[in-house]
Amino acid sequence: MDPASGPGADNQGLKMKILITGICGFVGSSLAEALLQRHGNLSISGMDNLMRPGSETNRTRLRKLGVNFVHGDIRATSDFEGLGNADWVIDAAANPSVLAGIQGKFSSRQLLEHNLSSVINVLEYCKARNAGLVLLSTSRVYSISALTAIPLKEDDNSFLLDDSLPLPAGVSRSGIGPGFSTSAPISLYGSTKLAAEVVALEYGAAFGFPVWVNRCGVLAGSGQFGTPDQGIFSYWINAHLRRHTLRYIGFNGTGKQVRDAFHPSDLAALIDLQMNTSRIDGRRIYTAGGGPKNSMSLAFLTKWCDAHFGTNVPQADSKHRTYDIPWMVMDNSEAESDFGWQVAMPIESILDQIRNHAEHNPDWLERSGL
Repeated sequence: MDPASGPGADNQGLKMKILITGICGFVGSSLAEALLQRHGNLSISGMDNLMRPGSETNRTRLRKLGVNFVHGDIRATSDFEGLGNADWVIDAAANPSVLAGIQGKFSSRQLLEHNLSSVINVLEYCKARNAGLVLLSTSRVYSISALTAIPLKEDDNSFLLDDSLPLPAGVSRSGIGPGFSTSAPISLYGSTKLAAEVVALEYGAAFGFPVWVNRCGVLAGSGQFGTPDQGIFSYWINAHLRRHTLRYIGFNGTGKQVRDAFHPSDLAALIDLQMNTSRIDGRRIYTAGGGPKNSMSLAFLTKWCDAHFGTNVPQADSKHRTYDIPWMVMDNSEAESDFGWQVAMPIESILDQIRNHAEHNPDWLERSGL
C-alpha cells in the first residue's frame, strides 16, 4: 500500500499524516525521528503534556525536525478538538513503570487515567477521523505466576531458559510470544495495557479502522531518561559512570535477572511495515523486542560498565519486590513471518549509544528527575 493511500488519506498524493501521542517521551520522539529518516513524505504531529522531567528538551529537538507539537493531555477530551486529521495514530503515551500505582508519585487512580481512560479519547479520535491506530503495549501484560514458573537454569552471570524441560504455551527458544498466559495478576500497570489492547481491537472491529498492537520489550538508546523502573539500561550506565550506589534487588542479590533490549529505530521499522500493509484480517497483536541475541543480565551489564568506566560493585539486596520476574525475552517470530521484520541494531551498539550520551551529559540523571 502506498503511504498516501492509508486510512483517512485523500488519495491525491499528499503526505501521510501521523499523530504521535506522548511525542516528547523517549519512545515517541525517537519514533518520530526514525520515521522521518525512513520517509520524506510524512507529516508528523504530536501531543504531549510535558509532565515528564526532561521532556521539554525533546520538544526543541522535534521542532528542528519539522514536527508540529501540540501541548495537550490525552486524558482531556477537549485537547483533541483542535487537532487536524491524521491517517495513523501511534499511541506512545503512558506511565511505563510496572510499579506505577503501588509506589512512587502516581496513585492507582492516576495510573488508570493515564493508561486506560485516555485511550478512549484516542480511539474516539481514530473513529471520527477514520485513522488507523498503532498501540504500543508492553511485555508486562503477561501473568506474574506464569513468568516466574518458566523453567530456568543459571550460569555465573545470568538466568537462562532451560529448554531441556517442558516449556509452557507461548514460550520457545526464541522467547515469549503473544500466546503466553495473561492471567491475573499481571500488575496494575500491565492490566491497564492489556485492557487498552482489548478496547482498541474492539473499536477497530466495530468502526472499521485498522489497529495494530505491539507488546514491546525494553526499548533503550541514546537520550532515554534514566530511572531504574523505566529506563534500566540508561539508568545503570549513567549511575555506574558517576559512581552512584547500585543495588541488585531480589533473586539473592545476584543481578542475574535478564531482559532483552531493542532500539526505537527498529520499532519504527515494524510500525512502518504495519502502516503500509493492505492486510485487514489475521492477527493484530505482536511481540517485539531484542530477542535472545539482544538479551543481557544486570550482572553482565555491570561487567560491561566495569570494562568502560572502572569497577563499581553493586550492593546485594535480596528482598523480593512485587512484580519482579527473573527472565523476559521477547519472541519476534510472528512479526518476522508476517512482515519480514528483524531487529537490526545489536545490543552492543545500543549500549555504546547510551555510553556516549552519558559521557556528554553529566547532569542526565538529574534531568531525568532523580
